[in-house]
Amino acid sequence: MRSNIVLLAFMIVTSTALANDPVTKPIKPVPSKDEVTSSQKEESKATKEAAPIRESKAAEAARKKEAQAADELAAKIAERLAVIRKDKDESNKPIARPYVRTYSVPIKKSAEIEQKPKKSEKSQSAHWSYEGEEGPLSWGKLNSANVKCDLGERQSPIDIRDGIKVDLDVLNFDYKPSQFQVLDNGHTIQVNVNPGNYVNVSGKAYELQQFHFHRPSEERINGKGYEMVVHFVHRDRESKLAVVAILLELGETHPGVQLVWNNLPLEKHEPIKALKNIDLMQFLPKQRGYFTYMGSLTTPPCSEGVLWLVMKEPVQLSPDQASIFARLYPNNARPIQKSAGRLIKESL
Repeated sequence: MRSNIVLLAFMIVTSTALANDPVTKPIKPVPSKDEVTSSQKEESKATKEAAPIRESKAAEAARKKEAQAADELAAKIAERLAVIRKDKDESNKPIARPYVRTYSVPIKKSAEIEQKPKKSEKSQSAHWSYEGEEGPLSWGKLNSANVKCDLGERQSPIDIRDGIKVDLDVLNFDYKPSQFQVLDNGHTIQVNVNPGNYVNVSGKAYELQQFHFHRPSEERINGKGYEMVVHFVHRDRESKLAVVAILLELGETHPGVQLVWNNLPLEKHEPIKALKNIDLMQFLPKQRGYFTYMGSLTTPPCSEGVLWLVMKEPVQLSPDQASIFARLYPNNARPIQKSAGRLIKESL
């Protein structure tokens, strides 16, 4: 009994002491030397494996930077080379220098050498005239381009007779006051007018190119000639020609003719530009009846396929006006050509 009581007291004292002790944390066991060495090796191995990855990324960035720098340098070099080539090309261009005529000592030619150019000039000569060896009978022989003057079958001028009277279309003249130049071309007095003047024939428009004079009239009407004639030369879009012939007889002063005479040039082949405009309608007769037939130019090369429109009613000019032209060209009319059975139509 007594021993049991002693044992119970010991147990009470022991439990009280344990309750009064503070709670302590568990203590990790201290690793051994071998475990420390193994852990250090694994950390060193992981560090070595991560180092190449960092080095490869840095190297790649460096290579990209170097490549970009190389591209920029190449672009600058190419740009500089282009500038150098341009400067070189400009420096190689020939320098424009003023022309300086060199003086050469004249060489005396032999008689044979001097004769050859004269023959060549004669063979190439295309000059023609209204009289002498270069007159109308020789036009076809002066130049091969003038062959129609000899061999053509629809030549002009002709003696207009036995025409068929029909109801021809009215000639619509769209003439207006125009600027003009007067030219002495060595064969006649020619008047060049500004564009914009037309004659309408059966619905086809022909634009006036120039007009010129002949003395005496080249055309005849039933065998009758006139003091002069003025030819108005027109051309259509297909380059076909239509010539309006206006016969001139002596009478009253003609204002249009006088304006032309007022601007006669002093030298041949040097046109004079008039300060005033010319009224082309003044040259047309009041009655617009006409003859028409197919013919040719009345001067070399005597080209055929020309539509002729010869006004039936003449227009007057004064004797003084006629004499002024006669002093320059007393006879510049081609002789009458064969009609060769051509159809001639006459308006009613």
